[in-house]
Amino acid sequence: MPSSSITSSSNSYSLWLFCLFLCCSATHTRANEALLVPKQLSLSAINGTQQLSISWVGGTATAFDMLILRTELNETVFYKTISVPLISGRHQWTWTSAEPLECTSLSIKVRARDGQRASEWSNTQIHQGYDIPSNPKFQMLPQDKVVPVGASTTFCCIVGERELLRSMKLGSEVLKTTRLSRRTYSTVVVKRRPSNHSGNNIYCQDDRLNVTGSVIFAGYPPLSTDFVCETRNLTSAVCHWNGVDTYLYGRRATNYSINERKCLQNTQKEKQKNCTLDGWAGSWTLVAVNPLGQHNLTDSAELSHRGELLAVVHAWNATILWVWEHSSYSSFPLVCEVAVTSRGYTTNRTFSGVGLQSVVLSDMHPNEEYTLQIRCGAQKNFWKWGDWSEEFSFKTRTTVPDAPEVWVWMNRDNTGQVVWKPLTQRQSHGRLKGYQVTFQSSEENLQHTVNFSPDTSTAPFNLSHMATLGSGKIQASVIAENEDGGSAPSAVLIPLRWTGMSSAVFLDGGFSLSWEREDNSTCDYVVEWYDASCRKDCPLDWIKVAAPNNFSSIESGMLAYIPTKDFPSRPVYLSAEQRESDIVLSWEGIPLANRRGFLLGYNVYVSNDSHLTLIANLPDIETRKYEVKGYSKGSYKFTVKAYTSAGEDTGATASVMLEPQTDWLILEILTSLGITALFLVFVTFICYKKRKWVKRALYPDIPEPKLPGDWSRTQGPMDVKPSPHSMVHIVEKMLVVIPEEDEDEEMQRMEDEPADTDEPTSLRYYNQVVDERPIRPRFPDSSASSASSMDSARTDVTYTGFSPSQAELFLTSPESSFEPQAVSSGGYKPQRSWHFDSPTEAGPSGGLAPSLGSPTSVASTQFLLPEGDECAEEKHQLSSSAASWFTNLLSTTKP
Repeated sequence: MPSSSITSSSNSYSLWLFCLFLCCSATHTRANEALLVPKQLSLSAINGTQQLSISWVGGTATAFDMLILRTELNETVFYKTISVPLISGRHQWTWTSAEPLECTSLSIKVRARDGQRASEWSNTQIHQGYDIPSNPKFQMLPQDKVVPVGASTTFCCIVGERELLRSMKLGSEVLKTTRLSRRTYSTVVVKRRPSNHSGNNIYCQDDRLNVTGSVIFAGYPPLSTDFVCETRNLTSAVCHWNGVDTYLYGRRATNYSINERKCLQNTQKEKQKNCTLDGWAGSWTLVAVNPLGQHNLTDSAELSHRGELLAVVHAWNATILWVWEHSSYSSFPLVCEVAVTSRGYTTNRTFSGVGLQSVVLSDMHPNEEYTLQIRCGAQKNFWKWGDWSEEFSFKTRTTVPDAPEVWVWMNRDNTGQVVWKPLTQRQSHGRLKGYQVTFQSSEENLQHTVNFSPDTSTAPFNLSHMATLGSGKIQASVIAENEDGGSAPSAVLIPLRWTGMSSAVFLDGGFSLSWEREDNSTCDYVVEWYDASCRKDCPLDWIKVAAPNNFSSIESGMLAYIPTKDFPSRPVYLSAEQRESDIVLSWEGIPLANRRGFLLGYNVYVSNDSHLTLIANLPDIETRKYEVKGYSKGSYKFTVKAYTSAGEDTGATASVMLEPQTDWLILEILTSLGITALFLVFVTFICYKKRKWVKRALYPDIPEPKLPGDWSRTQGPMDVKPSPHSMVHIVEKMLVVIPEEDEDEEMQRMEDEPADTDEPTSLRYYNQVVDERPIRPRFPDSSASSASSMDSARTDVTYTGFSPSQAELFLTSPESSFEPQAVSSGGYKPQRSWHFDSPTEAGPSGGLAPSLGSPTSVASTQFLLPEGDECAEEKHQLSSSAASWFTNLLSTTKP
């Protein structure tokens, strides 16, 4: 036994090793086997979709790498490993594109894959788009796209060769775009609301402003409810159901079929749908289909369980059919009562018969809504009525209208109107399309036809313009038309012979009329009436009276016709107001009860010292306003009186104060201010342009000092030794020369004196370095300019009170040995008039100001001005410049 066990175990182990060897050999053989490259790659677009069918031949592999590129830009659109089984020797796979396949060219290639191993790529196949150079058309894709509400849809715009996209819009909304190729741009649209009946426009525009576009229709898939079928004649089936508005219309609307038979529908808007089928199938399947989807409903029932009353409707009659739930009623004598309701009125009709299952209702009105109920009882040994059936509503068919009632109204100017009474809804027998009026000659076969809208009841004519119809009598005929055709014509002759009225007697609520009888007349009479205040195109009413009769009566339920015996009992309510420079009078009408007859018009008066002057007569009683013109400002009174054939009423008076128009005064003021402002702006502009000339004319510069020698600003300070007689005392009216030897003592004494001494101040004069630029009087402080000459020669002068003439004498005295040439050749001298820097610094006696402007000496208190002839010459120049300022102002020469 042990030996046998060991042998069995050894054989099992050997079998296991053999199987492992076979598996390893198979794996190694498969690893060395090369994957076949897919061949015979073919592409096919599926019509009406954005799907591309791709097929190829390529060995036994089931996994493949699929690569799809946009050809021009070499952009990857799709790259994924897919599993595609081998069917009939080929692999086939369908790809759905986000954009229409025609937008741009696509390049497709495939390779086989086994785990980490992959074959070489197949040859590239190109699906050409519409953006190839051979197709230069400017277009948008897709066209007339139907999409579900809320879904995203990609549109593309292909511009022409060498063109660029300017914009893409949905209505007025600018859309964001993406470039797919050299000529193609795409955008994504999301419609979150249903489109209107005609859809929504999406369009693109290129840089040359060319426009192309498409239409997007957003709606819902079909949905139906409450599908049920029944019979009304025990032979056919009528199925009805409720549909949901999909907001898709026309050829995109939902189509219905029952048991593969197409059902016609009235309109998409109608919620209740129905379809009639021949025979009773017992089960039915409703299929609703539109571009967005399909919806199915089913129903089944036995024939005896779905019986219902049926009305076979005709224009003037209606046949009502019904079925009984119990077959025993078919041989039982019955009496049935039918309650018919229309326009709120109910009538009962009774019918009898054995197994009664239908009745005929006659004398119905066409195009009329009816509701009926039926109840029945035993004809013999009647005990009581059974229960009323459920209400059943139906509408009779339409038919041609009734003939309208026609008459003619003539005016005194050979014009008139053909008048007819508008048809009521019950007389129309359907929706009226309009009226047709034909004018025809009774002697010559000539006619003229005019069409009028359904809300028109008159046709004007002019006999003077009807010469083409001949010279005989003219007949006018009127036909009313609806969807079923035209009514019988109603005719009247033009002109007519008018019969004079002999008497009209007023009765309570109407008139009794009579006229002379004409024994030879074979025609009927027509009595017409209208409001006596009407002058032209009056609303007319009439009645026809048979020929033998010569009397009639007219009753009025609204207006009381009374003779005019008095003027109105109440005046109008009058108001007056100013409107610009005119006066507008307005008033209300007089109530009918206060007129006392027919109003003929209104008279407008102006009051002048209790005297009324007529200014207007208004014969049209519909006039409620009058405009008075040509009056100046002041107070006025106006009176308006209504009048009848019996006279005027007492009248209504209104006063008005005509004021001047303040608007014009304000306008004149604003205009004057505007002109003044423009003038000031003009003057300011001229002065600015001529500012240098204005400155020279009105504010000239003070001439600069002119000194002999070279006095340039680059010259250093002068080293001048003081003259031995440079110290001078001016005492009262005498000039005292201080000897040179006493100069040091005098200088020492002046330094020892306090600052606030009452003694005359010792003034020092410093020769200045001359600047060639003009010295302007606007800067009176000369201390800064004089400081630069502190190192020059110095002359000390003491003033102890002197007159201007003394100062002049001092400057020309032979004792003044400082620069004699400058003085004799005409230098500067003090002014004759004094100007203070500050009025408060001048004493009561006209003392000297502490500081005055340059050019002067450092301590001088007067301006130095040119002498004699030079001053006169400068004044002459200023006078000449000021005299010619206006000529220079108007000169076009640039300053």
